[in-house]
Amino acid sequence: MHAKDTRAGTPLAGAPDLGLHGRYEQELVDAGVPEHLRRQLAGSGVGALVVKLGIVFEEIGPERAVATMPVEGNTQVAGILHGGASAALAETLGSFAATVHAGPGRIAMGVDLNATHHRPASSGIVRGVCTAIHLGRTMTSHEIVVEDESGRRVCTARITNLLRDLPGKDAPGPAGQG
Repeated sequence: MHAKDTRAGTPLAGAPDLGLHGRYEQELVDAGVPEHLRRQLAGSGVGALVVKLGIVFEEIGPERAVATMPVEGNTQVAGILHGGASAALAETLGSFAATVHAGPGRIAMGVDLNATHHRPASSGIVRGVCTAIHLGRTMTSHEIVVEDESGRRVCTARITNLLRDLPGKDAPGPAGQG
């Protein structure tokens, strides 16, 4: 199964006019990104992995972020949700929450992710709820609980993100170049 390509360079029919008209406009809409955050994310979208995994956001804020992901298409050979898919959902939620906390012109970079897998999920959707543990000026930590449709905990994860300013056009390049 191939994920649909939503990264066209023009606005797509049926998409609300956000004044963005960027290549990620429909991707942000399809992923459920709240309208008030779409302008901040217009230059980057949600990322190819989020699209491929079918992650859809219900809520994104620095203190709390929530998203769902289908089990189907994200399984390992035994037919259960792949642990890496759970970890990717967790990292996505924690990173988006940290990015919102960081604000425009800043970036969140994951420096630590750990996940404990408690039970398998073999069908339906899973929901991840991300809650802030620490929201600092240069670092954030979030806990993410992934549950199945019955509310049973599938995975518990924690992510720490480093917050940095986006490099400006006058900033030196890598290894002192620039």
